[in-house]
Amino acid sequence: MARLPFSNDIRTLRFLAGEMTQAELGEHVGVTRQTIAAIEQGKYSPSLEVAFRIARTFGKPLEQVFGWDEESG
Repeated sequence: MARLPFSNDIRTLRFLAGEMTQAELGEHVGVTRQTIAAIEQGKYSPSLEVAFRIARTFGKPLEQVFGWDEESG
């Protein structure tokens, strides 16, 4: 499976947020732990709503959580 043309800093942000687990983040945004894991690993592209909810959970703008890889996209 090819990686998606975006990156994210979710793992780092979870660590900085008191070592929040994937399950805890999933509960905050309304998705499963498995979905958070897939997003973190670049295997799944979140919906725009989920992306905004993740960013809001960490108090960050969307651009500080997700980045677009110009070379891949």
